[in-house]
Amino acid sequence: LVGCTRYCTHPERGLDGVVRVGGTKNPDRERVLALAPDLVLGNAEENRPEDLEWLQQRVPVLVQTPRRIGEAVRGLAELAAVLRTGEACAAAVARQVDAALRGVQRGRVGPRVYYAIWRKPWMSVSADTFVHDVLAQAGATNVCAEDLARYPEVPPAVAVGREVDCVLLASEPWAFDEAQRAELAQRGEFGAARLVLCDGRDFCWHGVHMAIGLPRAFALLSA
Repeated sequence: LVGCTRYCTHPERGLDGVVRVGGTKNPDRERVLALAPDLVLGNAEENRPEDLEWLQQRVPVLVQTPRRIGEAVRGLAELAAVLRTGEACAAAVARQVDAALRGVQRGRVGPRVYYAIWRKPWMSVSADTFVHDVLAQAGATNVCAEDLARYPEVPPAVAVGREVDCVLLASEPWAFDEAQRAELAQRGEFGAARLVLCDGRDFCWHGVHMAIGLPRAFALLSA
């Protein structure tokens, strides 16, 4: 690993001494090239099309933007194959994901969930997202599933009108915390819905983190 963005945080020790090449939306493309990478990893949600296209004309680029858990598992295997290493790790993660999915109680009527990713304005996730699939696989109903935008603006009053009974306040990209949860509970913006803090990584990180993140996400939704 020769370069990463300034937002990359894991694995902490694995990033010691690794060159930071800017943000996901404004990478220093020339600096990326100067590192002479054999492969650049991209994500269509996080990286701008013009940056990916510019790099693809100069170096090998692998872009992965999974919308479903199964797609993410296959993507990890694809990455291992491209790198010609890590096949055992990818297979182990696949087994752990499969075990987590098999552990979900099928037929259970789960909560009607509003997954909050932003607050100013309030935003959630539609059916065309990885987060939605995590919710769906756990038996939850995403009250914003039918919205046209992938990340729609949906104010609390609309969520209440859709009979939401659980609001997941994610730690990223908006950093919801206990103080905000308590404030929202006091103001009653989401009516009688439960307000639950969650680790956003467990619901949207689609790499090796799935091995620990998905079991935690499923357990939270079954509580």
